[in-house]
Amino acid sequence: MLLIERYIIAEIRRPVSIMVGILTFVFASYSAERYLTQAVDGTLALQSVLDMVVYKVVIALEMLVPVALYTSVAIALGRLYHDSEIIAIVASGASPLRLYRAVALLALPIAIAVNVLSVYGRPWAYTQTYRLEQQSRAAMDVSHLLPQRFNLNQDNGRMILAERIDHSTGNLENALIYDPGEGKSRVFRSNVARVVDPNPKDPIVALTHGTSYSLEHNGTQDVVSVFDNLLLHLKPIEPEPENKRKSTSTGLLSVSPLPDDQAELQWRETRGVSAILLALLAVPLSRAAPRKGRFSTLLPIAMLFAVIFYASNICRTLVANTALPLMPGVWLVPLLMGLVLLIFIARDLAIVRLRSK
Repeated sequence: MLLIERYIIAEIRRPVSIMVGILTFVFASYSAERYLTQAVDGTLALQSVLDMVVYKVVIALEMLVPVALYTSVAIALGRLYHDSEIIAIVASGASPLRLYRAVALLALPIAIAVNVLSVYGRPWAYTQTYRLEQQSRAAMDVSHLLPQRFNLNQDNGRMILAERIDHSTGNLENALIYDPGEGKSRVFRSNVARVVDPNPKDPIVALTHGTSYSLEHNGTQDVVSVFDNLLLHLKPIEPEPENKRKSTSTGLLSVSPLPDDQAELQWRETRGVSAILLALLAVPLSRAAPRKGRFSTLLPIAMLFAVIFYASNICRTLVANTALPLMPGVWLVPLLMGLVLLIFIARDLAIVRLRSK
């Protein structure tokens, strides 16, 4: 590798590492605060908080890493322009294409890692996240229930109240379970309630010595019954279609004819390409006059990233709604990014030819 490329890569590599660490820490802190609040409210097991944060960070890395790379390229090259080092490099006879080559050499392995993370790590992390969320929504994992408190599930309205909870055996003493449904609600009062199976797909609770109430929302056909032993099958909670799609493997998405699945597939496939194109676009955008503020170009750089980010999301939505054909589909944004990049490169080469005349 030539000296100029090695120097530029070294200048970019340091801020990339720092920014990835900072962004990951900030995002993890925000996620931890959110899930700790749910743990305090009794809607999430405390031991699941760390797992949820890790999975959310894995999902977010496909965005955090390209942002860190894009910003680091702009900051590093902005400093080199500010200190007239780029001017000295070009004056020595070096082609401006060497700036693009240096950035590409650094961005290529990062883009490959981002693509692998998006194609394989993203669905895996979403699968694990939804598994934990479903367990919490089921409200039947005794480990996160609190005694003498209304443990309310915001997603389905189910409420559990128990005077005492034995987390080792899963027994709830003097328990009250409120289970809303379509057309009627059910209320169960039991001396002892024991969670037989906390599986969110089929949560089962064994009730001993109690009373059940079936309350019609419209009408007067309420039913009250007394029982000695009752196995209560609570209604499972199905993940939303969007959640299912994000956790679906890339292989299954690739053979699905549904526009929603194809939109998710194209989103995953374009993450790596967008990452390297974004980094290369930062090269011409970071150009500033010598002695000008090194952060003077950050505003247009930030605006460009916002446009690309929202355009990608809009294209994904349009493809899912069949308002945009699958070809180019979500690939429309990377294609436009590549076209703009070629225009910048052609402009730089034209400037070099004019100066050589």
